[in-house]
Formats: sequence, structure tokens, C-alpha cells
Amino acid sequence: MTNILFTICNTVILFVWASVLFFPKSILSKYLISFPWVPLAISFFYIYFLVLSGGIMDADFSSLEGILKLFKEATPESAAAGWLHYLAFDFWVGTWIIRHSQKNEIKHPYIIFPLLFTFMLGPVGILAYSVVYFSKKLRKAS
Repeated sequence: MTNILFTICNTVILFVWASVLFFPKSILSKYLISFPWVPLAISFFYIYFLVLSGGIMDADFSSLEGILKLFKEATPESAAAGWLHYLAFDFWVGTWIIRHSQKNEIKHPYIIFPLLFTFMLGPVGILAYSVVYFSKKLRKAS
């Protein structure tokens, strides 16, 4: 069951990202961007996998050694929960980038690469979008 649910989540997120990347003005994309629907849905699977893995009550997040121990002792369920954590937050950040860029009148083609980076490399996407955003502000100011 773990593999099936993981595969469903992993596949659906690809279609969701494709929708907001390539069809940002579609009704579906506008709906997905308007509220964190996708992270909300993923959170149910995340909780499911956390419960199956025994939770993280003994986890030590205060040291690198504690984090390494979590990875060494990972189960399929805890790894799935960790991955869903990334999927949910990366998508939420991606929708924030879209909303922020629309509010600041940044054309969608300029944010495609930052969104792809957000999907694949999380924080690198935020950095890439910041470069686009501040570049536009500097051009406007001069």
C-alpha cells in the first residue's frame, strides 16, 4: 500500500506542476494557485505515512548527528513522509511565486525557470525568482 500511495502522490504532483507551469491562466491552475489545496491534500498522506512509521517523537532535529540518525534509520514510510513534506512545501512556494509575480506584473515566461527550480531544487527556485523580481525592480527604477 505504501508504494501505491507514494506513486499516486508522486504522479499527481507532476500533473499539478505541469498545469501551473504551462497553463497558469486555466481554471484548474487558478483554483490550485488560489489556496494551498495541493499541500492540504498531501498533508493527509503525510500524516498517514508518519503514523505508519511510528512518528518522529524521538527525533533530534537540533543537531546534524540527529538528522543523520533519522536518515540511517529511515523506513519506506518515513522516507515517503519526508518526500511528501518536500512536495507539499515546494508546491506551496511555487504558488506563492506565481501569485507574487502576478501581483508585481512579472510575465509568466520569466518565472518558468524559477518554478522548475522550485519543483526540483526548492530553495534554488526562490533564489532564481528573487533574481527575476529584483532585476525587474532595478530596471523599473532606472
